[in-house]
Amino acid sequence: MNPNLTLDELSVVIERQIEKQNESAQDDFCGLSPTQMGNWFDASFHQLQGVTINTPEDLSASPVMRYLTLIFDDAMKNDGSFKATAKGNLPAHLVKQASELLSEFAVSQFAGNISISEFAGSNEDKFNALHYTRILAEIAGIIYRRSGRYHIKKAAQAQYQKQGIHGFFKSMLDAAVSQYNWRYFDLFEDDVDLRMYWLFMVWRLQQHACIEQLTDEVITAFPYVLEQLGVISGCSLEKSLDILIESRFISRFLQFWGFVTLDPKQGFSLDREPRTVQLQPLLADTFHFTVNV
Repeated sequence: MNPNLTLDELSVVIERQIEKQNESAQDDFCGLSPTQMGNWFDASFHQLQGVTINTPEDLSASPVMRYLTLIFDDAMKNDGSFKATAKGNLPAHLVKQASELLSEFAVSQFAGNISISEFAGSNEDKFNALHYTRILAEIAGIIYRRSGRYHIKKAAQAQYQKQGIHGFFKSMLDAAVSQYNWRYFDLFEDDVDLRMYWLFMVWRLQQHACIEQLTDEVITAFPYVLEQLGVISGCSLEKSLDILIESRFISRFLQFWGFVTLDPKQGFSLDREPRTVQLQPLLADTFHFTVNV
C-alpha cells in the first residue's frame, strides 16, 4: 500500500509475510505450520522438532527388539557370530526361539493359524516380523553376513555389553523410517513412499486411532499422493490408500514394533468402513509430541 517502498524494502516486507505464513497454523495440516511440517519431512531423525522420541524402559512388548535380543544373545555365546543357513537366513533354532515369544506379545490375542502368522514361522522366510528385524539390523549397521556366518560388529558388541538392547532402539527405529523399503512385503503397484509422512501419521493416529480418518488427513495434507497411487482392483483411490497405510504403516511397521495392534477379524471390505487400531503403551512411551495446535 506504500508506493514509496524501494525494491529492497519491498523484498523485506515479502520475506516477513512469507515467514509469517510459514509459521501459521494450517487447517489442512491439522493445525501444524508449514515450517513444522517441513521439519518432519526433511530433518534427520535426531533433529526433529515438536516431538521427543524416547527409548522406553521396558522393551519386552516390542517384537522387533525382542528378536534383536535373541540375535545378540545367540551371537555373544559364540564370540560374536553364528552360522547362517545355506540360503543366508537366520538359523532354525533362533527362528524357533523367536516363534515361542508370540504368546508374550499383544498381537497374540489375534493369533490364528501359526502357518500364516507374521510373528511365527518354521523358517525366516515364513516369519515376516523376524525377517524384518534382521534386515533392519543390517541396515542399521549392527550385524553383517560374511563367509556363511552372521557377525555382530565389534562396536555393537561393546555397546550391547554396556547398554543392553536399549542402546539400539533409536538406531533401529531410524533405519525403519529412513532407509528400509516399506514396499518390501507387498506387490502393490504404486509410487507412494509413505515414509515421508510417517511422523505425521504417528501423531494423528495417537489422536484418534482410526485408519480411514488417518487416510483422509493424509489426502487433505498431501493431495498429490493420489496421483502417485495405483488403484487396487475394485477399490476407490481413497480405499486403495487405506489398504496401503494399513499394510505398510500399521501392520508392518507399528505392529512389528509393538506400538499398536489391529484386529484382523474386522475384515476386509471394498467399502470404507471405520477401522480402529488398539494403541499400545509402548507408543506413548516412545513418542511425546509437543506441537501446539
